[in-house]
Amino acid sequence: MNGTVYKSTGSWYLVKGQDGVFYNCRIKGKFRIKGIKNTNPVAVGDQVVFKIDDAGEEKTGVIQKIEARKNYIIRKSVNLSKQTHIIAANIDRAFLMVTINNPPTFTSFIDRFLVTAEAYDIQSVILFNKIDTYNEEEVLEVKFLKSLYENIGYTCVEISAKQKNNVDKVKELMRGKTCLFSGHSGVGKSTLINAIEPNLNLKTAEISEQHLQGQHTTTFAEMYDLSFDAKIIDTPGIKGFGIVEIEKEELGDYFPEFFQRKYLCKFNNCLHIDEPKCEVKNALEKNEIAWSRYKSYLQMIEGEDENYRTDIYTNK
Repeated sequence: MNGTVYKSTGSWYLVKGQDGVFYNCRIKGKFRIKGIKNTNPVAVGDQVVFKIDDAGEEKTGVIQKIEARKNYIIRKSVNLSKQTHIIAANIDRAFLMVTINNPPTFTSFIDRFLVTAEAYDIQSVILFNKIDTYNEEEVLEVKFLKSLYENIGYTCVEISAKQKNNVDKVKELMRGKTCLFSGHSGVGKSTLINAIEPNLNLKTAEISEQHLQGQHTTTFAEMYDLSFDAKIIDTPGIKGFGIVEIEKEELGDYFPEFFQRKYLCKFNNCLHIDEPKCEVKNALEKNEIAWSRYKSYLQMIEGEDENYRTDIYTNK
């Protein structure tokens, strides 16, 4: 039978069959020995072929085949640096939730997520959450970041999941699509999903006052069918976003503001670092490209982690 993976716990997979029934499935051992370096050979959103177990009354099965993926979001595994983790597959639109504090989301993290989505042709939307909690300075920072990313071409929405501000705008962007929700722990993913679809009643937790970090309330990625012709994939909060499967020579193509100027560079293979007559560097000096974006690019080129906060207003 054909089906879609709705939840992955690492050893068992909740699969919705073409008959509309959910089956608890395991995978055949050969998936784990085919040289797959992913921590999860099967991801939420995967289209699979599975065989239903005849024994017992429980709805169980064995996944025999994973269909070709349209796309996926992938990152380096935090604990297993040589392995990768596919967050979800077959996504129409990715929503990245961002907070200025409680917890802070740095531009380097935002850029890594956007680059990965660009690489796999997934539309991204940035949701600036908790706008009801910010002071005047923080509101200005939100406005600055929103303008920065909108000028590149990204859709940005200021929301308050708790107060349900602009939740209807988010729902309109989701309609008819399979949507991934991602971001750090504590940015309010589960709260927003509950505001979008109250019947789901997902568990939420308060921010740790001591460390200003979110508590993990979502343990495994899980997809839900919504009442307004949309699907949502809720994901565990992620601390870091390691870039994988992108070569240095192609990285600039996934920064839209770099790509649109690439043809004006003197060299076709310009990496926008030390080359003469580089249009990206020229635009940077004219402040047509944000310094935070360029620093994120250099950081990815050099293979560094994103554990720093760029001053978004200057080139420091």
